[in-house]
Amino acid sequence: MKSEKRDILQELEQGFGVGSKFRVTLHLVLNNNEAFTKYALVKATGLKTHVIEEHLENLVELGWVKEHSFTPATYQINMENDVVTRFHEFLLSLKFTRKRQ
Repeated sequence: MKSEKRDILQELEQGFGVGSKFRVTLHLVLNNNEAFTKYALVKATGLKTHVIEEHLENLVELGWVKEHSFTPATYQINMENDVVTRFHEFLLSLKFTRKRQ
């Protein structure tokens, strides 16, 4: 049980990282019905292209993001991933919590 807990903590740390990676993940989760090019993510997040590329590579590797083989490639959050789904539910719960206060 303890190793399972550590595994999920490591995955969360790798997936969210700090600051800029969280911004990319958050944008994709909050717009989960859309796929974005790298350029669209640069525009949406204000990050540099090379930063977006690094984060997308990591998020695709984790299975949090799907890469669609179009020209240009597009990226979409993977709502079939359990961690992503739970993060999305968490964000929704925060949204509704704020409205009640």
